[in-house]
Amino acid sequence: MKIAISTDSGNVCAHFGRAPEFTFITIEDSKVVEKKILPNPGHTVGSIPQFVNQQGANCLIAGGMGRRAEAFFNEYGIDVIVGVTGRIDDVIQQILDGTLKGGESLCAPGGGKGYGVDKIHTEADDDHEHEHHHFHG
Repeated sequence: MKIAISTDSGNVCAHFGRAPEFTFITIEDSKVVEKKILPNPGHTVGSIPQFVNQQGANCLIAGGMGRRAEAFFNEYGIDVIVGVTGRIDDVIQQILDGTLKGGESLCAPGGGKGYGVDKIHTEADDDHEHEHHHFHG
């Protein structure tokens, strides 16, 4: 298992795109067998997901990111865990212990005007309507 963590001075960076570097950890048999820190390749659309994928990571840990970015990672089959803060070493220990908990994205757009929150509600409403029709049909 290989994990990428958006990193800023040994801590999880709140916004993955602005992270000066990324820490890549390879875990085998519940032990860290490799740890390397690489500079951020530059924050153009899709560049970081591609970079993380090229490094062979299948999971990215960050303080937060937008939904669009998350979708890019998912296209590469990379899981995203956001809402994580603290020292990289503590986070790695939590991963090894199986106690790492993700949360809400720390850089989620506020208000959700037509993006994010509103959109989620619409999709949920659509699903509900489909179910509704399904019962009648």
